[in-house]
Amino acid sequence: MTSVVAQQVPYDSAAPYRSLSLNTATTKRWTLAEAVDGAARAGLGAIGLWRDRVDEVGATTAAKIVADAGLRVSSLCRGGFLTGKEDGPAALDDNRRAIDDAATLGTRELVMVMGGIPDRDLAGARARVEERLALLVPYAADRGVRLALEPLHPMFCADRAVISTLAQALSMAAPHPADTVGVVVDTFHLWWDPTLAQQIAQAGAAGRISSYQVCDWLNPMTADPLLSRGMMGDGVIDFTTIGRWVRDAGYRGDVEVEIFNATVWSSDGHEVIETMKRRYRELVLPSLVGERT
Repeated sequence: MTSVVAQQVPYDSAAPYRSLSLNTATTKRWTLAEAVDGAARAGLGAIGLWRDRVDEVGATTAAKIVADAGLRVSSLCRGGFLTGKEDGPAALDDNRRAIDDAATLGTRELVMVMGGIPDRDLAGARARVEERLALLVPYAADRGVRLALEPLHPMFCADRAVISTLAQALSMAAPHPADTVGVVVDTFHLWWDPTLAQQIAQAGAAGRISSYQVCDWLNPMTADPLLSRGMMGDGVIDFTTIGRWVRDAGYRGDVEVEIFNATVWSSDGHEVIETMKRRYRELVLPSLVGERT
C-alpha cells in the first residue's frame, strides 16, 4: 500500500511562495505540463491538480512531471458526487480511482464535492453521502489518502454540494478518524458564515483541516455564480481575519488559489500567477506568519 505523508510547510515571509499553490482551475487553458512549468518558474512550492489535467497523461506520468519540477501536489480535485439514487456502485468506483490517483501523485488530500439532490429529498441525499463515505474510508486509509470534505456556498446545494457549512462537514467527518476524513476551508464558500471562527477553531482542534483555499467573492456577481470567484482583493472577503483563524487553528499546509472566472481564464497564465503572488503576499500571507493569539 502507498503511504502518503502530509506536507507541513511553515509560512515564512522570507520565502513567501513556498507555501503557495496554483490550482490548475485558475489557469484553465493550460495543460498539466504548462501549469506545472508556470508554477515552478514563478517559484511556487506546490500545485493543486484537477483530475481532468491528470487524465491527460495518467497519474504516474503526472506525478513525475510534478516531481521533476520540484513541486508538491497540495491536493487532487475532485472525488465525491455521492448523492445519486441509482449510480451508487459507479460513483464508488470512480472515487476509488480518484483515491488511487491521489496516492500515486503523492498527495494526502482528495477534495470531495458531495453532489446535489436528484429529487426533492435533501435528507435522503445527505444520508446517501454518509453511507457511501463510510464505504470509501477504509479504501482511502489503506492508501494513505484523506477524504477532504468541501462545503460549498448554499446556492450550490441543489446541483453540487449538499454540504453547505463547515459545521455540516465536521459533523459528517466526525465518525471517522481525522487522518482519513478532513475538511476544506475555502474562503469563497465560507466567508459569509457568522459561526466560521468557531468552526475553523473546532476543525483545527480536531486536526481535520485538509486544505485552505483562497479566492475572492465578486460583488456584483457574474451572470454565472460558479464563475464569480475573483482574485484576492477584487471582492469583499476579509482574508486577514479568516487567515488569523486558520493560523490560530494550527494549519500549516499549502494555500491553494482556485479561481473560476472567465476573465482570468482568458488572461495570460504567467500574468495571472504574478498577480496571484502579489495579492497573496499583500493580503493573505501576513495573517499567516503573524504571532498566534
